[in-house]
Amino acid sequence: QVQLVESGGGLVQPGGSLRLSCAASGSIFSFNAMGWYRQAPGKERELVAVITSGGITNYADAVKGRFTISRDGAKNTMYLRLNSLKPEDTAVYYCNAAKLNRLTMTRDDYWGQGTQVTVSS
Repeated sequence: QVQLVESGGGLVQPGGSLRLSCAASGSIFSFNAMGWYRQAPGKERELVAVITSGGITNYADAVKGRFTISRDGAKNTMYLRLNSLKPEDTAVYYCNAAKLNRLTMTRDDYWGQGTQVTVSS
């Protein structure tokens, strides 16, 4: 059973920075892609950033140039660096790992429990 554990959230002032971590129970390279999603109160969960097994990254327009996704294979951990934070970045941030199920040809998704990021003065 895949387990993903996030950490690093907290309260930060506008313009500040945070680094979120997502530790996986197994090799992160066993996943086709990993990513970060966020959900603000009253809103749907949205994709923030993704990194494929080949290292290709992509970002939501709202965070381009401010957030950076990365990973450390030796630690089986994915990161999200959040810079120049804005109040609208306030949300619960979730770690996601996706793997193609070759038997059913469907996507299997795994989620962490979420970590709260609050940007406020």
